[in-house]
Amino acid sequence: MKNKIIIICCLFLLLTGCGNSNYIINEDKQIVKYDETGQMLQKNILCLPEKDGELYKIYEKYGDQLNIPLSELPTCEDYKINSNDSNGLWEFFFVKPLAFLIIKLGYLVKNMGISVILIGLAIRLILLPFSFKTVKQSQNMQKAQPEIEKIERKYRNRTDNDSLMAKSQETMLVYKKYKINPVTGCLVSFLQLPLFFAFLQAIYRIPVIYEQSLLGFQLGTTPLVGIKSGNYMYLLLLILIGVSTYFSFKQTMNSNPSQTEDMAKQMKIMLYVMLVIIVYGSLNFPTALSFYWITTYAFISIQNMIFGLFNKDKKKNKKILKAKVKE
Repeated sequence: MKNKIIIICCLFLLLTGCGNSNYIINEDKQIVKYDETGQMLQKNILCLPEKDGELYKIYEKYGDQLNIPLSELPTCEDYKINSNDSNGLWEFFFVKPLAFLIIKLGYLVKNMGISVILIGLAIRLILLPFSFKTVKQSQNMQKAQPEIEKIERKYRNRTDNDSLMAKSQETMLVYKKYKINPVTGCLVSFLQLPLFFAFLQAIYRIPVIYEQSLLGFQLGTTPLVGIKSGNYMYLLLLILIGVSTYFSFKQTMNSNPSQTEDMAKQMKIMLYVMLVIIVYGSLNFPTALSFYWITTYAFISIQNMIFGLFNKDKKKNKKILKAKVKE
């Protein structure tokens, strides 16, 4: 859990303060922004914006900076995975396929925002078996905790190499006994990171997203620009991001049986620091990404609640079975 929070905090700091090598630069050496949405305009867009729109005129003005000339780009409706040459494996395996799915599903359901939400939910469903494995690992860790604490007490004041090696071997035997794999607990977190990066890149590089809205929210507009323009509904997005993230991580923290009272206090402080960083970072993210974030973490919260209820029912059934056996 601690590693997960640190990774996501670093991610937001990185994304809100990264370099400008992928963005169009004006004569004053500043990143060019689309005033209507507040979005920083990238050099490597995947398809054309609407030809009569203001966005197209900006790209036309700085056309010499684009990775692919406007004349060679397909329209977003005609975009295919192989429409443009891929710049590396990351783009080939993650960004372009995800952009293709967002665009095609968006035209199918008549809205890019709904497309982002549906794809976010689909990804969470695909990751569901891995999430279930993580929960199982937590349960197994809870069963193994007394034996692990016994090993800790046994080797508490012994720091020689032989003792450390013996401690490690005994711990690994306990892990093997209860089928605990420490890597599994971090698996979902590490799977989520490239997906989040890919979503961000795809959204930035699909101009049609800047031209659509959902539930009154312009998909390319950042909450900061929306609030500055007098539309305080964008505050609701920030609140939902904070609430969905809080409950998701709070549930994960509560499911960790191995943390001490001091660790719990530290984790609580880290949680609030992380919330501040995430909400602050979200001020400068496009609304489409906010919809993805809210949907994903709301799903995780509901998923954790269901797993929790399932475990409670399981424990009750075991107690009833034991009582019947005694009778």
